[in-house]
Amino acid sequence: MHHSPEKIWQALTDPAHLREWAPFEANAGLGTAGTKVKLSWVGTPQSFTTKVTRAEAPKVLEYGDLRWELEPLGSGTRLTLWHSIDRRFISWGAAGWHICFDVLERYLADDRLGRIVGPEAMKFKGWQRLVAEYSKQFGGGCSQLADASNSELVNRADHEGSHQTFNFSLGSHHLRHSDTRLHL
Repeated sequence: MHHSPEKIWQALTDPAHLREWAPFEANAGLGTAGTKVKLSWVGTPQSFTTKVTRAEAPKVLEYGDLRWELEPLGSGTRLTLWHSIDRRFISWGAAGWHICFDVLERYLADDRLGRIVGPEAMKFKGWQRLVAEYSKQFGGGCSQLADASNSELVNRADHEGSHQTFNFSLGSHHLRHSDTRLHL
């Protein structure tokens, strides 16, 4: 991403910033370890309480089944997300995070699109294409590498039970393979 770790950290931890791009609402800040936070995924009626288990500004943030890492990269930041998603919905989750990261990048550049998540993401004209591309990449449950919109995506079947953990890493301008990470 083309922004400092500090600026991205603020967008990851402040509820007002999260409302601009993230697929969930948080009732409290996420920047302090030990904080209990109620999260509500947009478009779902349920919410849950989780605890921030790790918050090392501006490097690592963990809560629930999400882990974020921020690493300086040139004049910007590589933002890596680990998220465990039910395998039946992994292509939807990947497409959703893809859109969220695009919205986040624009938000941080003061070129706001507004949040595009949940049912609104499914109305987005690129949604079907993203889901189809990610379905190709994650289908079959085996290691795959392919081109998706001038990008590479790798799924290394690291899953247990019905959930699969995948990683997105947001770097400069591209997606590329690095173990199980997706670099933007």
